[in-house]
Amino acid sequence: MNRNTTVAAGTLAALAAVVLRTVTGPPHLGWYLTAWALFAAALWRAGRLPERPLAALVVAGGIALAGFGLLAPPSSSTDSFRYAWDGRVQAAGISPYDHPPSDPALARLRDDWLFPPACDAPALWPLPGGGCTRINRPSEPTIYPPVAQGYFLLVHWLSPDGVRHKALQLGGFVAAVAVLAILCRTAGARRAAYWAWCPAVPVEAVNNAHVDVLGVLLVVLAFSAVRGRGALLGAAVATKLLPVTALPGALSGVLAEGVAWRRILATAGPAGLVLALSYLPYVLASGASVAGYLPGYLKEERYDGPGGGNRYAVLRLLVPDGWAPWAAIALLGLVVLAVLRYGDADRPWRGALLVSGSLLLLFTPGYSWYALLVIALAALDGRWEWLGVALAGAVAYTAGPAAPGTPGTPSYAAAALAVLIGWAVRRSRGGDHLLSAARKD
Repeated sequence: MNRNTTVAAGTLAALAAVVLRTVTGPPHLGWYLTAWALFAAALWRAGRLPERPLAALVVAGGIALAGFGLLAPPSSSTDSFRYAWDGRVQAAGISPYDHPPSDPALARLRDDWLFPPACDAPALWPLPGGGCTRINRPSEPTIYPPVAQGYFLLVHWLSPDGVRHKALQLGGFVAAVAVLAILCRTAGARRAAYWAWCPAVPVEAVNNAHVDVLGVLLVVLAFSAVRGRGALLGAAVATKLLPVTALPGALSGVLAEGVAWRRILATAGPAGLVLALSYLPYVLASGASVAGYLPGYLKEERYDGPGGGNRYAVLRLLVPDGWAPWAAIALLGLVVLAVLRYGDADRPWRGALLVSGSLLLLFTPGYSWYALLVIALAALDGRWEWLGVALAGAVAYTAGPAAPGTPGTPSYAAAALAVLIGWAVRRSRGGDHLLSAARKD
């Protein structure tokens, strides 16, 4: 083992130790930043390694880091408790969209894990009639789309009694490793390191068991598949909605010369069909209730009107608060049109990365796991500068609302600046353009 390999392995070992501290202790911004600094150092060192030892470090390191996420209960999110509840409700033959967890009609499904008898532990939510639960927003219906619901039910069926959160964490681990395997095969080990070593993967995909990783897996499968791309993207959208940002990438360049209707129908048709079929049984059971808590979530997160609360943080540095929501929508629409007109059909992940990353930079959500898709797409395209979007989300989530004057706002602003600098540097060197390497000015 040469010196560069030894140093890279040592850096990964230090990263693993910090990840372990992150998932076993209370959330702390300093540990997140340390983990990301070690991640950046490992990526920089990877540029000096030959392909064979690098591939071994990427695979072994990625599996080990993801495994560290299994060593503790969810550290900074309670979403997986809702997943477990939704799976349990469906196994009892009840639509998860019909009743919130607090509904007395579901009292027979409660246990001491999700509904502890003593309300003296942290991260518990009060119930309207007394008592408490680990499930967040217990008076609200579920927000998760039907493919996610199918996943929750499958995990419930496969889980032994008393396994609790561990089954969902194992599901996240399997999905994260599957994404790593696909990236190694399609993009190579050097780019796959972006996903394999990123701290967000063990923390958010495995430890916190966010279902977003299933959507990421479906998107990565779609962009590596010759057939079935539209169907896989439709399933991804029916998992967590955010993968809808990958659809413009799949349609890159359809407006280049007229309108390529055959390509549009070949992609959007299967995607829409899968989305509709996945919703159909729940619509038949629950009607309009399948929207779940989504309208309430948009209102809670202040996406429903002028001002935007803690959102649109970067735009609010540049335009009046009341303009920010409309500016975000307009700019995102221009990005989508640019991908449809100038995108590279041979690199659909590039347009998907531009749309999904732009959405996060424009709307500045305060949840770090939303950027898991951006991490995977950055790995496919080799554009490391987009990883700053994931770091910004981690800072915003750990430090608090991404409003002016808090760390979330400058972190998102720095991420946007990094993307612009990366684009400028690539253009100055005559490398790949933001959308297509083949097009000329």
